[in-house]
Amino acid sequence: MNVQPKTRRTMKKRYGIFPYVAMTKSELAQLYAPDLSPHSAVNRLMSWIAGNRALVRALDRTGYTKHCKLLQPCQVALIVKYLGEP
Repeated sequence: MNVQPKTRRTMKKRYGIFPYVAMTKSELAQLYAPDLSPHSAVNRLMSWIAGNRALVRALDRTGYTKHCKLLQPCQVALIVKYLGEP
């Protein structure tokens, strides 16, 4: 199921839930910073992740590396847990 970021925002708004599905790092970053370009949004998200040591450790346990392009649902859930919902 490929749900676009706009649809994810609609789900959040309509149902009050954040969809913990696989998504690209860019898609998640744009949910956190819709006013920025995709590249800048990813840079900001990566900065937030790098600045949160507990989040980095938790993501490391899932096999995440900073070079991953696709985030697994468990990784999305961890990022949202530590950074809050977009």
